[in-house]
Amino acid sequence: MAHINLLPWREELRREQQRQFLTILVLSVILMGLIILAVHLRLAGMIDHQESRNQYLQGEISKVEKQIKEINQLEKDKARLLARMDVIQQLQRNRPEVVHLFDEVARIIPDGIHLDSLKQSGNKLVLNGVAQSNARVSAFMRNIESSDWLTDPRLEVIQKKGKGNERDSSREFVLHLSQVSVDSADGDEKK
Repeated sequence: MAHINLLPWREELRREQQRQFLTILVLSVILMGLIILAVHLRLAGMIDHQESRNQYLQGEISKVEKQIKEINQLEKDKARLLARMDVIQQLQRNRPEVVHLFDEVARIIPDGIHLDSLKQSGNKLVLNGVAQSNARVSAFMRNIESSDWLTDPRLEVIQKKGKGNERDSSREFVLHLSQVSVDSADGDEKK
């Protein structure tokens, strides 16, 4: 006899296929959600790790910037101290110059001249004084030219002081000259 299946087998097959489809779909969605969650957690972990590295680098950069500021301040202090040391060394080197200057002026000044003031600016000197005659000023200038410590005399002003005849009156004068540095004067003396 022939078997006739009167049950709705097609509907059961369709329901079974739908159930399998829904099961696969749900499992696929769950799997996709897990994959997305895993990728998200991994990226969040990488971002957190990079942020912690960035914070560490920022901390180190701020330390280095503080050290750079301290180094710059130390460099400024060093430059200031070196400038002071240079000034002190220059003063130490120039200390004998004052003695030589006054000794030389006292040695070369002729009789009949006395100085009222001596002003120094660097190696330039200005002498104000009184002379008995123009010839005494000329002799003083010749003595300056022959000096090892003084050079380049230039007479700015010479004028008669007081009233009377030409021979009896004294002369006021202003004389500009230069001081030779200690090193070159020592070199001239050694020759």
